[in-house]
Amino acid sequence: MGVLSNRIQRDDLKPGDHVYSWRTAYLYAHHGVYVGDDMVIHFTRAAGQEIGTGTFLDNLLLSSSPSPTATTCERCGDQSKLQGVIKSCLDCFLAGGNLYIFEYEVSPAFFIAKARGGTCTMAASDPPDDVLHRAKSLLNSGFGMYNLFKNNCEDFAIYCKTGFLVETTYSVGRSGQLASITAAASTVMSSPLRFLTTSASGLVILAGGMYSVGRFVADVGVRRDVVKIPVERLVTEVGAEEPQIGEERNG
Repeated sequence: MGVLSNRIQRDDLKPGDHVYSWRTAYLYAHHGVYVGDDMVIHFTRAAGQEIGTGTFLDNLLLSSSPSPTATTCERCGDQSKLQGVIKSCLDCFLAGGNLYIFEYEVSPAFFIAKARGGTCTMAASDPPDDVLHRAKSLLNSGFGMYNLFKNNCEDFAIYCKTGFLVETTYSVGRSGQLASITAAASTVMSSPLRFLTTSASGLVILAGGMYSVGRFVADVGVRRDVVKIPVERLVTEVGAEEPQIGEERNG
């Protein structure tokens, strides 16, 4: 993989890989865990309700469930109305998009160079057997209520890979693409910027630096508000509004 693209061929996939596909003109990506046999376990909302914000975003970013097709998939059946943690074939998961792999344990320099969020993290992945155990366990038990800002498809895949959940209730989840949006919004709305430089080029450099810092400190690999939770604990908490946190801190 490189700085410019995380695209991967199907033949190169391995069980336990965190995969994603861009939706809606690259505005948002849908994430899941490849489990082998051309199948992906992923966290979805029903068609037309994917974002779960109750705002216009629900119609703008229809990205977290397989797109309805004229014919029903022979392997998956009709999944257009399903929600929660489901298993789909690669074709249904991709919904016509390209296949990309999410990278783990990247260096800080590489992370900053990958300016688009939701493509990599500085956090290390657990062994594939642990990743598959979490994904398959949550396929049966669910992953709580879908929420764009707290508990989305990328959060699900990152949990399967690392076991990390967010400890604090006021911050966003582990999603790198949401961290990018938050960092960009904070940069644009930061009024002190105009007092720190008088040149257009200086403003661009300063804004880029603030954006990079915002993404960096929000990454699950360095933030201090995440804890490692055994999947068995999540399984016993089915019915809770969102997964609960435990005691072991990210260290």
